[in-house]
Amino acid sequence: MNVTLKPFDFAQAVARAGLNPQGQPLKKVQVPEGAGFQQALTQAMQSVSNSQIQATQMQREVQLDNPNVSIEETMVAMQKAQIGFQATMQVRNKLVQAYSEIMNMQI
Repeated sequence: MNVTLKPFDFAQAVARAGLNPQGQPLKKVQVPEGAGFQQALTQAMQSVSNSQIQATQMQREVQLDNPNVSIEETMVAMQKAQIGFQATMQVRNKLVQAYSEIMNMQI
């Protein structure tokens, strides 16, 4: 088997990668509005809040003897809300810890 290597064409490789010869992107990548960390965090917190509201409403309905709401579903909803809240608190604690570490860095 005869293996021959072709010379490396840097310009062609850069063009395939979507870059100009200086390494800059040929096209500006547009980030969709609201597709950042802040939006993701806001949506996650809203989801946790909604699950807590739903669990509270179900708990109230069980206390009022609503036959359409079972105690099992209510307990599951309450546990989901509790787990979501605990996860949110862990994320908050890690963010505060990271912020503190960054602020304590010496320049």
